[in-house]
Amino acid sequence: MGVPAGKPSLLEQARSYIKEKYQKPGNVYLGIVSRLDAPVTGVVMIARTSKAASRLTEQYRASDVEKLYWAVVENRPDPREGRCVDWVRKDERHRKMHIAAASHPEAKEARLRYRAITDLRQGSLLEIFLETGRKHQIRLQLAHRGWPIVGDRKYGAETTMQAGIALHALRLQLTHPVLKTELTITAEVPSAWRALGVVPEKIAKL
Repeated sequence: MGVPAGKPSLLEQARSYIKEKYQKPGNVYLGIVSRLDAPVTGVVMIARTSKAASRLTEQYRASDVEKLYWAVVENRPDPREGRCVDWVRKDERHRKMHIAAASHPEAKEARLRYRAITDLRQGSLLEIFLETGRKHQIRLQLAHRGWPIVGDRKYGAETTMQAGIALHALRLQLTHPVLKTELTITAEVPSAWRALGVVPEKIAKL
C-alpha cells in the first residue's frame, strides 16, 4: 500500500506472472486479501479467483489467520512480553494514524501480542502476533510505548535504514480456501537486516 501511481507495484508483478504462467488472455483477476505498507517486507496474500478471495477474506474477518511479524525496535521493551490494546484513528491529511480515545467516533480497536526475542546493538528484535489489522497498527502501537521501529521516521524513529523499515511479515497460517488443508506461508527476512544484527539461523535457536 502507498506505492505512487506509475511506479512498479507487487500487484502489477503478480498479474504479469499469472498471465505468463497460465497463458491467460485478457485481464487477469487478482483478489487482494492482505496488504503491507510500502516500506514493509514479507508475506502478502493474493487470491487467483473470486471464490478463493471471498473465503480467505472471511478467514481474516473471523480472525482465523495467524499473522506473525518480526520488528527491530529502538530501545528495550519493558515488559519484555505483553499485549498492546489501543484505540486508533486515521489522519488522512498527514497520511498516518493516531492513538485515540475509545469514545472518538472514528476510533477502532487495535490489538497485538509481542515478545522480545533478543537484544541488538540498536534496540531489540520482537516477534509480534497481530490480532487485528488496522492501518499502520504495529508501527503506531510500538512507537506509542517508546519503541519505534528502526527506520520508521514517520512514527518517531531516530535511526534510518537504506530501504524501508525494520518490519517484516514473517509468516501466515490459515486454511487453504479450496483444499481445506492447513497452509503456512513464510518469507525470509531481508538480507539488509543482518546489518542490524539479525541473523535468522542463530535466532531460530532462541
